Amino acid sequence: MLIKMRRISKLKISFLGRSLIFMLCFLPKGFSQGQDSGEYVNQGWEQLGKRNFEKVYELTDKCIAEFKKDADKISHSLRDFPPQEKEDVYKVMNDVATCYFIKGEALMREGKIEEAVEAFNTIIEKYPYAQAWDPRGWFWSLKEKAEITLKKLKTGIIEEEEEEKEKVVITKIVLADPGKEFPVNYENYGKFSGLGTKDYKYLIENPEGLSSACGEGVYPNTTSFRYDPEFIKVKKRLFKLDHWKILNSRDLSLAFYKWNICGEPWGVKQFYLADLLERSGLIKQAIKAYYAVVVHFPQAYGKTYWGTPWYIGRAAITRIKYLLKRHPELGLELKSSYIKVINGFDHDVSNDIFIVNPGRFVKKRIMDFFNFKKKRCLGKVKKEIGSKVKLAQYESGDWRLLVDNQPFIIKGITYAPTRVGESPDEGTLSQWMTQDINNNGLIDAPFEAWVDKNRNNKKDEDEKEIGDFTLLKKMGVNCIRIYHQPHKPDKQLLRKLYKDYGIMVIMGDFLGKYTLGSGAEWSEGTDYSNPEHQENMLKSVREMVEEFKDEPYILIWVLGNENVYGLGCNADKDPESFAKFLNRAAKLIKELDPARPVGVVWGDTLYLDVFSKYCPDVDIFGTNAYRGKYGFGFLWSDVKEYCDKPVVITEFGAPAYAQGWSLEEAEDFQAEYHQGCWEDIQNNLAGYGEGNALGGIVFEWLDEWWKAYEPFYHDKKGLFNGPFLDGYMHEEWLGLCSQGDGRDSPFLRQLRKAYFIYKRLWK
Repeated sequence: MLIKMRRISKLKISFLGRSLIFMLCFLPKGFSQGQDSGEYVNQGWEQLGKRNFEKVYELTDKCIAEFKKDADKISHSLRDFPPQEKEDVYKVMNDVATCYFIKGEALMREGKIEEAVEAFNTIIEKYPYAQAWDPRGWFWSLKEKAEITLKKLKTGIIEEEEEEKEKVVITKIVLADPGKEFPVNYENYGKFSGLGTKDYKYLIENPEGLSSACGEGVYPNTTSFRYDPEFIKVKKRLFKLDHWKILNSRDLSLAFYKWNICGEPWGVKQFYLADLLERSGLIKQAIKAYYAVVVHFPQAYGKTYWGTPWYIGRAAITRIKYLLKRHPELGLELKSSYIKVINGFDHDVSNDIFIVNPGRFVKKRIMDFFNFKKKRCLGKVKKEIGSKVKLAQYESGDWRLLVDNQPFIIKGITYAPTRVGESPDEGTLSQWMTQDINNNGLIDAPFEAWVDKNRNNKKDEDEKEIGDFTLLKKMGVNCIRIYHQPHKPDKQLLRKLYKDYGIMVIMGDFLGKYTLGSGAEWSEGTDYSNPEHQENMLKSVREMVEEFKDEPYILIWVLGNENVYGLGCNADKDPESFAKFLNRAAKLIKELDPARPVGVVWGDTLYLDVFSKYCPDVDIFGTNAYRGKYGFGFLWSDVKEYCDKPVVITEFGAPAYAQGWSLEEAEDFQAEYHQGCWEDIQNNLAGYGEGNALGGIVFEWLDEWWKAYEPFYHDKKGLFNGPFLDGYMHEEWLGLCSQGDGRDSPFLRQLRKAYFIYKRLWK
């Protein structure tokens, strides 16, 4: 889950991303007179993707002629990027500037360099604050990308941008008043009522005593920090600071004092004060601060970057449990703590009902340390689905995946070894399954990749070709996740992957995401209530199953890819129709191949209640979840309660880059993130925790350089907010392997620390 507590007012990020690939290929055909400026943009991208340059010029010139006057007026009124929430007001300016950009791209591809330069310079000079819209939910700066393109035209290369030379201030919080109790016994200072009900309350009866017990940064202590000598030194500076901008800095002391005086609601404020305390290594005070959220503000919520609700109290409980596991020396366990949110799986928070029990801290006994990993008895199998590959549910309620009657934990990875310089946006992306750039008869990445052990970007004498498939096997990978569209997988290669390396395949169909398989135009998106779209998608699913059902390497079938977030489909607007059709597609797969289970690739737990109601024939709840290094929180119990299906985390991961941190520090964080996530999966396998985890699929094997538009440049910009080291997702840095400086792509591999974490965990 990617946490965003407010909208970013000045977006200066640049990203086209995966969505644009499909936008270029599947946008609507034709255009009508008198259309909206945005329609010219959509159709311009479509024609550019098809290399129909004359049509590009016709569309962009019409848009410019019709809307340029208004666009110029808007541009002249700006001195900075407009606020995101006002995008509609500046739409015409953005669309006109985007048309200049599309036109410039077309001219460049036709070799009309002087005219292309003129188009890009127009953007830089006349529309410096114009932004192009990415359908995934953010803007990218047209001026910035125009400048990069001009550099490429002038020099033929893209040089790495120099890091901003800002001095990085590194501080940690030093508490003047850490409080008198750990943990705080709230019953000594007030009364709980309505425990485990929607009427939960905690009434403070002795605020002075509770404040004294809690200490700085923990509600209701709102005054101690004001007498802190460090606060007195910096208080005059604080009023000029933006508390959101400083939150993810390394100046934790300054951020702590700023957050103490900021105007955010107390639930939000308390959570991030706890976060700052945790990052300063003040674990006891952080636990007290997180628990204060649970006790006082269990109904607090924020919004993820995607606009979905993020329940702060639940996140606080997850973090407390994580910290107690990481710090066994505290000898504590949080028991019976939960916050259940009825109606909490949609976008509407107004109908939420909170059932709250903050639980209590108990001291661990000696035997508790020995029994922590004790596996419960599963009992007999009470339900089976599939045959060669099957799901088994036991009398205990736990789930397990079996292959040829042997337990199989999914230890998967997304494998897409994209060569540096190739991009689907430019139509240059090769099929990795057949790529052989040195013409020696071997597929490049799978069989000829080599490890740059000393990271000098040179192939030394002792650095022999080993191949990705061997590296994956050594890591402990037992399956990869791929889709049968838009490129047809190579059966012979996948057979070799299975036979020689023991790695199976999770095969998927996008089920109308990005309009793939539905035949829909991009502007309308896949409509899951449209009979024509339905038949097209069922045909695609049928073709997939009939083509691959007899292949021994197929593990399970999966449908979709975060369809509930939208993007080329209307599942976000009509989740009920999507869920009903998803179930219909799952039933078709079972008719064609009853030997294997069918799963979905959902988006976190958005509309989980809809899935539960309408998808009885989908066997596995697979979901992409980015909730942080703490694991997946209440996801396991939510799925168990609402639909009682086994769970696969179909995507999770973190970037190995963070602004203000060294590459080594960012790599350490990435490894810590992966370890935390996998341990949470492991703690919910059959016999442990909720007992419904089947495994997970790491995202991803290798850094892909094309995702932020320029495929020859390893972009370092943060794309959107998330629970990562600097608070941003850097999507070109998600690999467990780096491609170094990119000069020996697709062969060079620099193995990051997370690779070795999995090598240990997946033995």
